Amino acid sequence: TGVGLALVAAVRGYGLVCVMPEKMSEEKRASLRSLRAEVLITENAPPGDPRNFQVVARRIAAERPGHFLTDQFRNPANPRVHEETTGPEIWRQCGGRIGAFVAGAGTGGTLTGVARALKDASSTAQIVLADPIGSALAAWVHTGQPGADGTYAVEGIGASVPPQLLDRTLLDSALSAADEESFAMCRRLLREEGLLVGGSAGTAVVAALRIAASGLVSDPVVVLLPDSWDRYRSCDWMRAG
Repeated sequence: TGVGLALVAAVRGYGLVCVMPEKMSEEKRASLRSLRAEVLITENAPPGDPRNFQVVARRIAAERPGHFLTDQFRNPANPRVHEETTGPEIWRQCGGRIGAFVAGAGTGGTLTGVARALKDASSTAQIVLADPIGSALAAWVHTGQPGADGTYAVEGIGASVPPQLLDRTLLDSALSAADEESFAMCRRLLREEGLLVGGSAGTAVVAALRIAASGLVSDPVVVLLPDSWDRYRSCDWMRAG
């Protein structure tokens, strides 16, 4: 998944180390610990920094005998499973009518895999990245160069460096949303739709509604809501509004 962690697993027997940046919620940490995973928290350091969670995980995998890095940020199995399962499922359930598919990018695997499947099925389906303001990815989609690296509270999506698995050639556009918009959308989804989702889902729905209102697509807009609210109960935005 792209929930903002790197996994180191044991080759034999039980052993799972989850390395997470400190911005990740307490509920995510608790959920992983309940599965008997060892959870290590790092600073919110940029890619390449020795304190970055992916760099730390790679170092742990090299240092601990019998462990390996699952490396969901580079592993081709990540987009492949979405190309073979998620994308075709969306296509079937929409009866072959999709105006746009909207999702955020953590590892980039879901967006790339679904995009491959939908582009293969329909050349007219628009693939849209939903990105937090502060992430560099939206500018990269539009210009080929990453944008300015900023801060944002939404978890699990966005990056200062494009993920290796995110195939820019498959993306038709990108839309950015501020933290305030994303979290307000989460509360709206709860009030109006009974959907208990997190901030990255709010970002995606903000982008999807913009696409739907633009008049640029006539077929359904599909948006991916990646996880549930119970991973964020301790976050300030959950208690606001």
